[in-house]
Amino acid sequence: MTSGAGAERETGGTPFGDSFPEALRNAIAGSGLSLDRIQARLHRRSVSVSVTALSYWQSGKRQPERQSSIAAVRALEEILEVPTGSLIGLLPPPRPRGSTSRRRGGPPEDGLAFAHDVLRPLLARIGAPHALEQHHQLSLIGLHDRCDIAADGGQRAVTTRAVFRASTNGQDRWLLVYSQDDPAAGHPRLHAQRNCTVGRVEVDAEHGVTVAELLFDRAVDKDETCLIEYSVSNNGPPFPECRNTHYREFRRPIREYLLEVRFDSGIMPAHCTQYSRTATVSEPVRRDIRVDGTNAVHAVALDFGPGVFGIDWS
Repeated sequence: MTSGAGAERETGGTPFGDSFPEALRNAIAGSGLSLDRIQARLHRRSVSVSVTALSYWQSGKRQPERQSSIAAVRALEEILEVPTGSLIGLLPPPRPRGSTSRRRGGPPEDGLAFAHDVLRPLLARIGAPHALEQHHQLSLIGLHDRCDIAADGGQRAVTTRAVFRASTNGQDRWLLVYSQDDPAAGHPRLHAQRNCTVGRVEVDAEHGVTVAELLFDRAVDKDETCLIEYSVSNNGPPFPECRNTHYREFRRPIREYLLEVRFDSGIMPAHCTQYSRTATVSEPVRRDIRVDGTNAVHAVALDFGPGVFGIDWS
């Protein structure tokens, strides 16, 4: 009995392999097509998949999970001329990602991304057990997020500039809560870049949630403002999946929020939308936005919150 591309096996599975990566790899080899040519044929069918994603699928580093990815696998069966269902049938169930609200993709249904039962133990370990209930002495008046998306569609990094105003004297820190949509990728690295340092950090690896102190270089007094910059970066490739979305949850009103999403040159999103949800609105408010000349999109929220504001793309 011979083995190799297209060889029948006695162990079950498909004629191409016993796992999705193996079957895809053998089907590609048997087709004689390069990944670039396969991507081009997918594009002609209005299916957008990067060469990097195809490479990760056949190596097993990633698996298709989103509906758009499943549609791409069905198209691959036709392009590679393999029996219908021979690749789809080998896909394992989607891996769990973070909390229930995050698994659904897009903005959280209830307007809140972080479950209290996940946050409270982290806040207690970091020395702020009552942070969710107490009146904050710092007001976030301006925030600018820049989210960088890598060639494989995962999140490379988020860089943030934040401006606060103190309502009492001696304010010297801010608590950051960050949710990783792909807990299996490991927790991100936090870097203080301007006017602050990183203090205590606590991580819930199961839910992909990180709570950290950002300590100001100097304490600010009543009515003073403080500007800090920091970034959160991920290891890769492959970079953590982000479900084609990035958003912020605001538990208190903010005067101005600017969100940018910058795409690697190997990615050209077909459609981008800004969305917002508040506690008083049952459905997200959406508006189409355009990719600019730098392969990026942005959206601005003014006098917004509490609620969720973000951008998604396809």
